[in-house]
Amino acid sequence: MKTFLLINLLAFIAVASYGFYLFAKVVATRVAYIRLGQKSEFDGQIKERLKKIVTIVFGQSKLLKDKKSGIIHVMMFYGFILVQFGAIDMFIKGLAPGKHLPFGPVYPAFTFFQEIVTLTILVAVIWAFYRRYVEKLVRLKRGFMAGLVLIFIGTLMLSVLFGNGMMMIWEGQQASWAEPVASLIATVFGWMSPTAAMVMFFVFWWIHTVTLLAFLVYVPQSKHAHLIASPINVFLSKSVPGKLKKLDFDIDEDSEEEISFGVGKIEDFEQYQLIDLYACVECGRCTDVCPAATTGKMLSPMDLMLKLRDHLTEKGAAITGKSPWVPTFAFADTAGNQLANSSRNEAAATLEHVSLIGDVITEEELNACTTCRNCEDACPVMNEHVDKIIDLRRYLVMTEGKMDSDIQRAVMNIERQGNPWGLSKKDRIKWRELDETAYIPTVKELKKEGKEFEYLFWVSSMGAYDARSQKIAVAFAKLMNKAGIRFAILGNREANSGDTARRIGNEFLFQEIAEKNIKEFQKHDVKKIVTIDPHAYNIFKNEYPDFGFEAEVIHHTQMLYDLVMNGMLKPTRRIAQKLTYHDSCYLGRYNGVYDPPREILRAIPGLELVEMDRTKENGMCCGAGGGMMWAEETTGNRVNVARTEQAMATQSSIISSACPYCLTMLSDGTKAKEVEEDISTMDVAEILALSVLVEEEVKSA
Repeated sequence: MKTFLLINLLAFIAVASYGFYLFAKVVATRVAYIRLGQKSEFDGQIKERLKKIVTIVFGQSKLLKDKKSGIIHVMMFYGFILVQFGAIDMFIKGLAPGKHLPFGPVYPAFTFFQEIVTLTILVAVIWAFYRRYVEKLVRLKRGFMAGLVLIFIGTLMLSVLFGNGMMMIWEGQQASWAEPVASLIATVFGWMSPTAAMVMFFVFWWIHTVTLLAFLVYVPQSKHAHLIASPINVFLSKSVPGKLKKLDFDIDEDSEEEISFGVGKIEDFEQYQLIDLYACVECGRCTDVCPAATTGKMLSPMDLMLKLRDHLTEKGAAITGKSPWVPTFAFADTAGNQLANSSRNEAAATLEHVSLIGDVITEEELNACTTCRNCEDACPVMNEHVDKIIDLRRYLVMTEGKMDSDIQRAVMNIERQGNPWGLSKKDRIKWRELDETAYIPTVKELKKEGKEFEYLFWVSSMGAYDARSQKIAVAFAKLMNKAGIRFAILGNREANSGDTARRIGNEFLFQEIAEKNIKEFQKHDVKKIVTIDPHAYNIFKNEYPDFGFEAEVIHHTQMLYDLVMNGMLKPTRRIAQKLTYHDSCYLGRYNGVYDPPREILRAIPGLELVEMDRTKENGMCCGAGGGMMWAEETTGNRVNVARTEQAMATQSSIISSACPYCLTMLSDGTKAKEVEEDISTMDVAEILALSVLVEEEVKSA
């Protein structure tokens, strides 16, 4: 027996060492591939980042948005952590029979707890199998590889239970409350001799050992690399959601490198962006909520991440010479299989002719993104899809000069006239003429009168030129008049915020616009800005600081909320209608402003607020973001119509929003559905004005 145990120990050391070596080798290859990316700046903020680890990794907060899948994952996640103590205990039993973890009198309680955990994991495995292969959730892939991890985990749990049962027979132990399942197994197989039970124990022991080591090697070369990458990914995720990186346009004229902007090669991404690719869980949550994917467009956020990941693996292997796979598990990685039968030089030569935009990711995919960030909000590992899409757009626009013709026309108009329609700059202030009872002074007019203002009211191109949005601007201005807010507008000196230019990829134009706007703000000593445009709100608040501008920036619903709550605006007129509220992506997911608009609406007498099925963090995009306001949808269904249908399902007579872009898209949606006579579309400010101001003071939308 001693000889057998010595051989068993030596075999275990050899197999375990080889397993850990292969694991380290595969992890090292992925790290090498990630290091091909550009170095990233780290802003510190350790405390805030650790909080994310606690809430997202250990609290499983994002996974639990889908309750069923979330509970399954919690059972597996914590079960797998806790069951490792049982695995250590089993290793000890196999290497030194008769010994176990030194837990003294609490050991029976430990073994009982381990069996409960093991059974919990088995239940989760069966439930997950049912969800994937019987219920057949659309977002989940099927096939052998998709379920391999369930086989691994199930095998690990069963081998522990059967191994413990065999040991009870081998050692002649009686049934015990501390090991109910093992006792049941021992009872069922009680006809076996102690010698046969010993042999079967070591069979199950080695099944457990080899499966665990195989799982260890499989993880980093499969989608389950997220077990390693996702905690790092969560820790390194952006402190400001959706914030874009500032590009440096200072060119070294002596450099021999080809000048390009944006991302044209996989290694042009920053290293933290490449971690995303190996953190992807392939759960499909991102694609499930994507407005482009769900309305029949080419874009699938999950597929985009997977194609980038496989391309990085292929190119990384070719550049570094480090194989992405290990022989035993070549099936785990598609990219590894493709490189398995070709030399490094052949692979490198082949990849030289592979275009990241065109061969890996298509222009159609990039152009379909509305930058709504619903994919990022749904992602359980904090992957950031939108900045990658915009970086690729930047390359298309600024390096290759490619852009959708409709969007190009809008951008050219912004460059020439400061608005997407190309209307005269001199007409920007004419919206004031819509209602002469409103007091809407310009900064210049106040200066002549020797007066000061507290807030600069940024009207935006929509508020200044779009006939429907002008009514929002007037209603908000009159509410500020009523509350005694000292504000002013720039009038014809106001330009475009630059959001459209930046999101479609024209970073150069955006920076030019931003610099001009900042000079104008500084000229008038602007310290506070209020706007009806969530896109301007977001870019002034979160991205202009990178260019040296700091100010308090608020959205008009935030101001109105404070005024209503403080009694400076009192809704008195009863509006007895049912209403649903649509969340703007740039107000909600980008900045977390969900409650102020709703609280304003709830304060209006008679108004019944009914939520849509997709609301707040999971609210569907209207389809206008990312420059899509100015492009025609030629594939699939229209995003704005799909969102309008969701609003119509609430049986509301008013669809409300707090964004002029959203309101336009929803208004077009009601027209497309031919219900514009029955369902009104109104901004929160307009509805509040109807309740606060007397009839002669406000014009109904």
